[in-house]
Amino acid sequence: MSIYKDNVTGKWRVVYRYTDWTGETHQSSKRGFPTKREALMWERELLLKKEAKLDMTFASFYEIYVEDMQNRIRDNTWGTKTNIARTKILPYFGKRKIGEIEPRDIIAWQNELLAIRQPNGKPYSSSYLQKIHSQLSAIFNHAVNFYHLPSNPAQKAGNMGKEEHREMLFWTKEEYLKFADAMMDKPVSYYAFEILYWCGLRMGELLALTPADFNFETHTLRINKSYQRLHREDVITPPKTLKSNRTIKMPQFLCDEMQDYLKMLYEPKEDERIFTISKSYLHHEMNRGSKISGVKRIRVHDLRHSHVSLLINMGFTVLAIADRMGHESIDITYRYAHLFPSEQTQMAAQLDIERMEKSNGEKSGQ
Repeated sequence: MSIYKDNVTGKWRVVYRYTDWTGETHQSSKRGFPTKREALMWERELLLKKEAKLDMTFASFYEIYVEDMQNRIRDNTWGTKTNIARTKILPYFGKRKIGEIEPRDIIAWQNELLAIRQPNGKPYSSSYLQKIHSQLSAIFNHAVNFYHLPSNPAQKAGNMGKEEHREMLFWTKEEYLKFADAMMDKPVSYYAFEILYWCGLRMGELLALTPADFNFETHTLRINKSYQRLHREDVITPPKTLKSNRTIKMPQFLCDEMQDYLKMLYEPKEDERIFTISKSYLHHEMNRGSKISGVKRIRVHDLRHSHVSLLINMGFTVLAIADRMGHESIDITYRYAHLFPSEQTQMAAQLDIERMEKSNGEKSGQ
């Protein structure tokens, strides 16, 4: 590498060569350093990064982590991760050498986050703190697994939060039908919620649907993509997981309804989205429909829980439901295995009968 001073601007410039993954050598430069010392510091960090030496700063290693991982993670998930790193991790650890960060440093960082109060006076939620810590730990794990960092200090320090599972609300069939009746004044809302409730799709899967995804002869619906709104642009991505690529059967009434809906659209192309609405629109319509119908307010995603609960109540197996919902593992489906309130009453009544039969049997044996 070489360092030069630009006689015109008075700034310093670093000229360097590097070898790419194909073995080809390239030359590049970095301009605009106010002092020679800053140019030398940048040159040193660059050499450490290229040689993957853990004497580099955490910020420099984070750049390596980004290069290694960005193309492996969904865009919307990556956006969340980078925001956490930029606002909660790099300001604290960015200038520290990654190989010198110890568990006690992680604990001090955790304590600062635990002490923060938001504008409403409340601390960060336990699940958000868990998410922040997990992102820091993932960066250190990458250094351990691929760049010879001896251990993960974030793992040794332990997490500062835990994942909170929000109460899983759902509608019974009767509640949903009341809600659906209130939605009939807006066809796009009505048909969107019909797909969500009777097929159990995720919101992104719904909003990515095109006419080509429907086969009314075989009564099937293909789910092979998801819609996201990122950086003010419409983005179509693969579904959430590999198993989310699936084809499901639709009931006859829903086939009829969707054919009616497609006829209402103005000559849609086979690859055009048929629900050109936003997630916020669906949230707003959930509020409106719940208020009109008088049913309890649930989240849009809770319609997916409602579909699973309905299928469980109808007696379908966990494996069959997992296939329909596009889960990676049937274990995930068990978290949906709550029963309708009416069945809890039936269970209690049946337990009474069982207990009484046992008592009567004991008495008769005396």
